Amino acid sequence: MKKIIPFGILVIVVILAFIFPGNLAAAKPAAIDKADTAWLLISTALVLLMTPGLAFFYGGMVRKKNVISTMLQSFVCMGLITIIWVVFGFSLAFGDDVNGWGFIGNPKSFFMMQNTLGVAWGTIPVILFAMFQLKFAVITPALITGAFAERIRFNSYLIFITLFIVIIYIPLAHATWHPKGYFYLKGVLDFAGGTVVHMSAGWAALASALYLKKRNEVEEAHVPARISYVILGTGLLWFGWFGFNAGSALGSNELASTALATTTTASAAAAMSWIFFDILRGKKPSALGACIGAVVGLVAITPAAGFITVSSALIVGIVSAVVSNLMVIWRSKTGIDDTLDVFPCHGVGGMMGMLLTGVFSTKAVNGAGAEGLIYGQSGLFVQHLIALVMVSAFAFFGSLLLLKITDLISPLRVTPEEELVGLDVSQHDEEL
Repeated sequence: MKKIIPFGILVIVVILAFIFPGNLAAAKPAAIDKADTAWLLISTALVLLMTPGLAFFYGGMVRKKNVISTMLQSFVCMGLITIIWVVFGFSLAFGDDVNGWGFIGNPKSFFMMQNTLGVAWGTIPVILFAMFQLKFAVITPALITGAFAERIRFNSYLIFITLFIVIIYIPLAHATWHPKGYFYLKGVLDFAGGTVVHMSAGWAALASALYLKKRNEVEEAHVPARISYVILGTGLLWFGWFGFNAGSALGSNELASTALATTTTASAAAAMSWIFFDILRGKKPSALGACIGAVVGLVAITPAAGFITVSSALIVGIVSAVVSNLMVIWRSKTGIDDTLDVFPCHGVGGMMGMLLTGVFSTKAVNGAGAEGLIYGQSGLFVQHLIALVMVSAFAFFGSLLLLKITDLISPLRVTPEEELVGLDVSQHDEEL
């Protein structure tokens, strides 16, 4: 029966596609701008590239016997999450708000991508906005995988990320980015996903590391398989992040240019901050440290990219890298086996970005934003503090519950024997 259900779901999807073949408006609305559409088409492709980039980033850090399984956990999100998003996910995230709650959209609004062709979302087609947002949904569960690398059963992983997208990610996306979303109406600013993507993934990662517990003792030490993969992955992530952040301006305009500038500035500053902080601690500068620092900078600038100045981005990158570095040191002294330090880097990086947005945000950059703490206004910072606590509790405890539910359906951990031989062989019968 367990073998039949996954393919049976695909059969149901095919039937639904026949019942709901899609619709096309009679005429394209004049609001659609060709330049904005072209930029969002490029940005959508750039954001998709980040997921294979993440696969290389994580794959290079694990042991050789787990490289393929770790990379596949990222790659498979491009398949599974896309199906969920097209069938009902986009509608739940960006459909008409249900009952004014501000946490979930109407599943009928865009079910099976209905009402997305020939309709504008601002100055771009709705279908393009849906595909752009899909790429954010794709990479979020992939980020979690670094926390439970080398010990999770693949089939159980698919169940967990399905539950995570529907129950954790989609409500946060609706609450933060929908015009009638709960956090949106409270004035919380998240330009490109620091809260929705990185905090949710970071807290889910911590919950996963705690729930699955430590990897079993094995004869070999944890030696990264390919540092060159990590460097390649970092380059792809940095490149793709321009679509992630600058694309979130939803247009080919000055705001997109500012977001691009703040993104690369924060990442560069964080990479150097990580290296120099390691030197200060008496360590040798490493390629791994530079790559991790660059990614932390990208994470931290994500919520702030379109709300702060370029000089403020330097502060975001430098400070966030130091804080995340300290969290990695603290984590290494505990019994928490967050394999690739997802929580210290993505979770803490996302929280730092959210708080620093409340400090450095200015309407001089984005009139739709607000003045931050450094400009004499405390309202935004207070709202971000409240949202940080709410999102953290929801993502952490919600993920713990989903892990338990998944474990009841299908055991999460591989057996000690499977872990010893490696997940590449035990889960996929493949070798690097």
